[in-house]
Amino acid sequence: MATDTLTSTPPRAARPPVRKGAASRPPGQRALVASPTTWFVWFAVAVFFVLLLGILTSVVVDSLGKSWFGSWLPEVFTFSWYAAAWERFGMAHVIGVTLLVAVSVIVVSVLVGVPAAYMLARRSFPFKRTISLLFLLPVLMPPITYGIPLATVMYNMGLGRTLLAVILVNLVPSVPFVIMTMTPFIEQINPSIENAARMSGATMRTVFTRILAPLLVPGILAAAVLVLVRTVGMFELTFLVSGPQSDTLVVAIYRAMTAAGGGESRPLISSMAVVYTVTMMIILVIALRFISPTQLVARVKESRED
Repeated sequence: MATDTLTSTPPRAARPPVRKGAASRPPGQRALVASPTTWFVWFAVAVFFVLLLGILTSVVVDSLGKSWFGSWLPEVFTFSWYAAAWERFGMAHVIGVTLLVAVSVIVVSVLVGVPAAYMLARRSFPFKRTISLLFLLPVLMPPITYGIPLATVMYNMGLGRTLLAVILVNLVPSVPFVIMTMTPFIEQINPSIENAARMSGATMRTVFTRILAPLLVPGILAAAVLVLVRTVGMFELTFLVSGPQSDTLVVAIYRAMTAAGGGESRPLISSMAVVYTVTMMIILVIALRFISPTQLVARVKESRED
């Protein structure tokens, strides 16, 4: 007796509905449809960059052109304003002072801030939260609030208007900044690496210099770049204690702007502003050659996996 065999096919999985026009788009291409909020955000960003580019272009043109009237651009472009500003305001000395202050602040901040960050990340001691809060105060408070008492102390000690005073006052916000940057970075490193080294007979100095230091290099470079930018652009603290021989570039621009007079002073000040901007860009480009955010994240991930 023959029996009929019925073959059943499994039900097909339900397919998501295809939106109109989606089939005609190549794979991976997204539709140019956005909400009004998104378009408003992009419009605001575009307006910001247009205004920023306009301001920078105006300063550059002002530093390169002779006096002109009734036209958008000057008839003659010249670099004479840069030469005049370089000679009149001693730009070579000012840039040298700026770099010396920045490098000194970076070195001292790293030497003091990294061990302090390690203690906060690895040790438990009384009033730890209070001490951490005290470190945050110079970063959170406006510099002028504690800059005036600091300047008073410096002048009473006979250090006013000196290079040492400029370095010391810039250390006040820079050291806490390094601590804030390095503490979470150290916390991400697996403590078992240090424990294994100690069990093998390594001293604390050896652990810190040969094991932790290579892992901390990306974080230290990141903190150094941030301190560099902050120190070069720090106006309030530097202005309160600096003098003619210890002014950094940003303070020198302010003094030139307030002391200069006449129509020819504006191109000179614009030239100094362009020199300041170019100097900052060169410093950032050189610094970013040695560190990138992907390198920092990869090093932290590698230390956690170990």
